Amino acid sequence: MPEDRSPIRIDVDLVECDDAITRVTHVGMTEPGPSRPFVLVAGLGVASTYFEFLAPTLAHRGDVYSLDLPGFGGLPKPPGRPDTAFFADQVEAVLDRFDLENPVLLGHSMGTQVVVEVLRRRPRISHAILVGPVVDDQEPGALIQAVRFAQSSVHESVHLAMTALAAYLLCGTGYFLRTLPAMLRFRMREEIAPVTAKVLLVRGEFDHSSPRRFHSRIVAAAQDAWRWEIEGAAHAVINGHAIGVARLAVRHLDGTLPRKGRMPEAEAVLPPARHADVRMVLAAVGARVREWVSALRHDRRGVEASKRLHARILWEAYDPDR
Repeated sequence: MPEDRSPIRIDVDLVECDDAITRVTHVGMTEPGPSRPFVLVAGLGVASTYFEFLAPTLAHRGDVYSLDLPGFGGLPKPPGRPDTAFFADQVEAVLDRFDLENPVLLGHSMGTQVVVEVLRRRPRISHAILVGPVVDDQEPGALIQAVRFAQSSVHESVHLAMTALAAYLLCGTGYFLRTLPAMLRFRMREEIAPVTAKVLLVRGEFDHSSPRRFHSRIVAAAQDAWRWEIEGAAHAVINGHAIGVARLAVRHLDGTLPRKGRMPEAEAVLPPARHADVRMVLAAVGARVREWVSALRHDRRGVEASKRLHARILWEAYDPDR
């Protein structure tokens, strides 16, 4: 690989709370400008790898803290049946550890439930983004949710499918099933009602897990909500359409985003890598595999080194000045 010219810096920390461990991947710029921190919370079974494009994009605006919650991303699995309150405790521990008094909270899928719970506890947080919130209270059953997830999955990329598969393998079926009931019981409309933060809802056009009618009901229940849809995207809009999610997030933060709208796919989709070749693709895959192996071994330094290498490779692939 050529000399590292990436302006992105990455640090990995572990935060303990009630005998559970959360991994925090801190992404920032080597020469930071005006900053408002972002905290990213992924969904059930998956990990911060879902934010591989979103985190460095948002880092141009402020430091980004991507979380691997307990039991996900190869972290030790807590006993019992972890619920939304348990995961919210872990997020709050991260906020306290890094002195984040008013970050922008961004949750995806089940992560939106965790974000809403934190917002209820911390009314001083002024902005949040819920991407693909779940579960539709008109279709709360496990079977119908599995069908909706499958319908969305056919619109996802091969890259995303492989990323998700690796994350689910690290999570394991047993822990997934222990965590699932709490997610299905969560009633978003009831829980979001007392939230005073400015909340942006984002969904992909083909997201059957988070349908348009559900967003309408959430907006009606919320005190101060925006809703946007990204064309061509599905449930994992935060990955392949990370540019669009980041643009909506920044405009929401700046107060320039209309209350409702649709973003064309051309403005949201991740552009083709400018400098990718077979060697670079293999290097990126190798870095990600080493990260997964290090996570299984609970090797913090290995995870951090692999994340740094992967970020560096992505920067080399997309660097417009190269």
